Amino acid sequence: MASVLGTSTAILASQSLVSLSSKPVFPSISINPGQGYGRKLYGGIGIQGRKGRPRFHFAVTNVATEVNPVEQAQKLAAKESQRPVYPFAAIVGQDEMKLCLLLNVIDPKIGGVMIMGDRGTGKSTTVRSLIDLLPEIRVVFGDPYNSDPEDPEAMGIEVREKVTKGEELAITMTKINMVDLPLGATEDRVCGTIDIEKALTEGVKAFEPGLLAKANRGILYVDEVNLLDDHLVDVLLDSAASGWNTVEREGISISHPARFILIGSGNPEEGELRPQLLDRFGMHAQVGTVRDAELRVQIVEERARFDKNPKEFRDSYKAEQEKLQQQIASARSNLSSVQIDQDLKVKISKVCAELNVDGLRGDIVTNRAAKALAALKGRDKVTAEDIATVIPNCLRHRLRKDPLESVDSGLLVIEKFYEVFG
Repeated sequence: MASVLGTSTAILASQSLVSLSSKPVFPSISINPGQGYGRKLYGGIGIQGRKGRPRFHFAVTNVATEVNPVEQAQKLAAKESQRPVYPFAAIVGQDEMKLCLLLNVIDPKIGGVMIMGDRGTGKSTTVRSLIDLLPEIRVVFGDPYNSDPEDPEAMGIEVREKVTKGEELAITMTKINMVDLPLGATEDRVCGTIDIEKALTEGVKAFEPGLLAKANRGILYVDEVNLLDDHLVDVLLDSAASGWNTVEREGISISHPARFILIGSGNPEEGELRPQLLDRFGMHAQVGTVRDAELRVQIVEERARFDKNPKEFRDSYKAEQEKLQQQIASARSNLSSVQIDQDLKVKISKVCAELNVDGLRGDIVTNRAAKALAALKGRDKVTAEDIATVIPNCLRHRLRKDPLESVDSGLLVIEKFYEVFG
């Protein structure tokens, strides 16, 4: 009896080895449910279910197949047209939130926006509507990390090796990505994971990029960021601090650039955000419920128009959207020529020092945001008015909280600004 069992085990083991070794022989096999193929399945191994149907279905495709870029673009356009986005120009009110988002698109080094406010105030709608206004950037064609062909710090390792060898890079223009990070995402999906089987059998570091790779040089949006699991918060902190994402799995280390604009939204009633992550957001916008009855009616009517006929509604705002796109493109190209006087820089730092702001991020972000606002207005010099507009959003979330203080931190910043700037 023992010899029979041993023989059966050996036969099954040999069949398993044959099926594993025979994978490369079948570059394209597709088995759909409902086919009557009995017990045999992929290399002689099948698992029978009820009525002769297998419980597991396999689909193996040849990953080396070339993809026509024109076809890919057409599919992408078709996919985008299926989910119409509410136009940014159609959003009524919420000027503070809209300004913070636009400034980050103009200068991604500002460091993102944290949007906190009541539920149902259009936070997510506004952020997602930004996708239509995002400009195009130069990327290396076929690179999963959207590597910048001109900036070595924003290049993946493979692209950098090609540049070092003097190889010519294929360059294409693509829109800035906006990636949604769901609350229930796993760490492997966010960071990416390594194909251990391929690494052990072939000795190749086969890496499957995650959301951080997709968001490189783009926008990473986290809705209800204050409810995000702590282990994902740690991952975001690490990537936001270094600009690189490192994946460590089974002694194998792979790194890739992960520089993104971090945008988060949430309701303060549902919980506070960890101070370490809050400090990583360049700007902080507070959103309140619209109290004016006429504005509320206008918002309801506009939303009803969009739900009834999204295409017609989007077409009615096409001219305004294009004007905003041109304004953003112009501001991005002129940003490097915008200057800020030394006197204004000193006063910004004085405001930060007198408010006991920890670190120097407040100083840096305020300078950047003021320059971006001047560029958005078509000027090449920052004024005190520009600083007064952005400084509450840059410092509000960096002040030390006093549990007995009832005054809004933004008002404290404004009071100190007028005291210093006179």
